[in-house]
Amino acid sequence: MDPTATFGPNQHCPARGQTGRGHIAIHARKEQRFICHQCDKTFSATTGTVFYRLRTSAETVVLVVTLLAHGCPVQAIVAAFGFDERTVAAWWARSGRQGQAVHEYVVEQPRDLGQVQADELRIKKQGGIVWMAMAMMVKTRLWLGGEVSEQRDLPLIRRLIERVRRCAAHRPLLFCTDGLRTSGHGWTAPAATMAQHLHCPSRQALRAATGGRD
Repeated sequence: MDPTATFGPNQHCPARGQTGRGHIAIHARKEQRFICHQCDKTFSATTGTVFYRLRTSAETVVLVVTLLAHGCPVQAIVAAFGFDERTVAAWWARSGRQGQAVHEYVVEQPRDLGQVQADELRIKKQGGIVWMAMAMMVKTRLWLGGEVSEQRDLPLIRRLIERVRRCAAHRPLLFCTDGLRTSGHGWTAPAATMAQHLHCPSRQALRAATGGRD
C-alpha cells in the first residue's frame, strides 16, 4: 500500500486527483483502507479498480481474465478453477468496463493526431462472424479505439468516426483507409464521406485531387 500514489474517490474533496502531497495515509493495513485528511473520508485500496469488493485474490482474477483475453473458453476455466460460469462472466464484464473507462480517460482526449489510419477485421467467433473497425494515430502508433458489429455497414463506420473525433483536436487531419468497401450489400463508404464528418481530407480525396498521385 503506497499512499503517496493514491487519491481519494470523494468527488467533493478539494484534494481529489492530487497525489504525493501527504494528505493520504494508511487507515487500516489489514483491511487495506486509506484515509484522506482533507475530507476525513476512508476508502478501500481497490476502489475504482476491477478488484473492488471481490473476495477472490487479485492474482487469480488477473490470471482468469488473461486466459479469457487469449481465447480460452469459459467452460475450460470453470473446469480448471472450479468457479461458477456466472462469476467468470462477471469478472470479464468488469474488466471490459474498466478497460473502456481507462481508454476514454487517457486516450480520448483532444490531441493533434496528424494522420489517422483506419481498417477493418473480419473475426470468426463461436456462433458466427463479427466485424471490427479500428483506427490508430500513425505517428505514434497510438490505438484510438475500435467498434464491433455483426454487420459491415455505415453505422459501424460512423461509430468509429465519432470515437476518432473525441480524440482529435481542431487541427488538420489526414484520414487514411482502404476504401472500406462493404460486401453483400452493394454499398461503398468512400473515405471522402468519412472525412466530411471529421472535417479533414482523406487519402482517397487527396489522390483524386492530384490525379492519383500520393
